[in-house]
Amino acid sequence: MYIAKEIRKTSIAEYLLYMWQIEDIIRAYGCSLSRLRNEYIDKFDYTDEQKEEETDWFGDLIRMMNEEGCREQGHLQINKILLQDMADLHNQLLESPKFPFYNAEYYKVLPFIVELRNKGDRDVNEIETCLDALYGIMLLKLQKKEISPETNNAVKEISTFIGMLSDYYVKNRDEGLDFGEE
Repeated sequence: MYIAKEIRKTSIAEYLLYMWQIEDIIRAYGCSLSRLRNEYIDKFDYTDEQKEEETDWFGDLIRMMNEEGCREQGHLQINKILLQDMADLHNQLLESPKFPFYNAEYYKVLPFIVELRNKGDRDVNEIETCLDALYGIMLLKLQKKEISPETNNAVKEISTFIGMLSDYYVKNRDEGLDFGEE
């Protein structure tokens, strides 16, 4: 909860990736709040009060996962909504003439997006495709698996693009962006 709050302030993409990781952590502990508390939360250098707040947060997430049918796989509705917000902003940025650098970056990563969609789920939007790729690479790195130079190059480009979108998301949330015609 504490980490999530901090990340959400500065990078919506990193926040979503973190929340996907939290969903997987919950699944790894069998959606058991007592196991999460004893084997995960208690390992953090938190006060007793912070541990209680963190436990309550995880409890709420477990309840939502149960209610939304994503105990085994999938994402919470709150995360799906943020992802859709990012996709909507992506479309607004592409349609506006005021963001040529974003457009250029998008067309730079588009071949990677097409390739990923051809290999995976074609029913997800381009932003989710990019985030899925970044999450997959994160998991491979955690497992200390080798990543090809081609994949590393693609991930670098996708990271730059998603970072740019995330920066625009935060700017739009905090200050508002002007999408109007010049």
